Amino acid sequence: MLAVPNALREFVTGVPDRLWLALFVIVVGLVLAYVVGVINRRLLTRAGVPEAIEGTAFERTVREFNTSTVRILAQLSSYFIVAVAVIVALTVAEVNYLDRFWSSVASFLPRLFVAAVVMIVGVVVGDKAELLVAERLRGVKLPELGVLPPLVKYSVVYVAALVALGQVGVQTLALVVLLAAYAFAVVLFAALATKDLVASAAAGVFLLLRQPYGVGDEVKVAGERGIVQEVDLFVTHIEADGEDHVIPNHSVFRDGIVLIRE
Repeated sequence: MLAVPNALREFVTGVPDRLWLALFVIVVGLVLAYVVGVINRRLLTRAGVPEAIEGTAFERTVREFNTSTVRILAQLSSYFIVAVAVIVALTVAEVNYLDRFWSSVASFLPRLFVAAVVMIVGVVVGDKAELLVAERLRGVKLPELGVLPPLVKYSVVYVAALVALGQVGVQTLALVVLLAAYAFAVVLFAALATKDLVASAAAGVFLLLRQPYGVGDEVKVAGERGIVQEVDLFVTHIEADGEDHVIPNHSVFRDGIVLIRE
């Protein structure tokens, strides 16, 4: 009957103290990771993050996997603490080749965690920016504006990707070159995609300042005849036979205006 307790006592006393301390560090790390994950989730929830990102593409995607952006961020913080606890436990246990492991993996782990958080936040912010820009431009009925919301989104995501790559050790010079090339591509694409929009805005400024016609006037412009309902910076609304014609201001400026007086 005493053989089992004696064997257990010999096993316990035979294990080096540093291994017991390493096991204790891992247990404490697991408990701390759980507590930090719960706290972070509650803090993000109380900060209104779920309501702020509701409807974004990233949030809809993660919801299909029965999770959420807040939960992913909280879990990342928990995993980070667990990884740190494992590394500290290996250090306490004096595992062979730990110096090399610490210099490579352990130093890379915090940067990898920050890079993952930056990418998630960048994607979420990009989705939210796309929704906000699309909402702001909903009243302007110009096809050229359709490229602006996704352009804003991918610009935010691209900058986040550059920051994340910088965290994992990509050379700064390469990041600067990529950012310059992307900025040039965005400017060139925006100039090509919005040339009619810029022309309409310039013509709209002229029309609003000179006011050759106003709301309620009967005009013939760009092949359409009707009553002017609204003139804004980009378009002119003309109603004819129960139909609302939206005419870009650059067409008004190019084709001329016929003010009908009867």
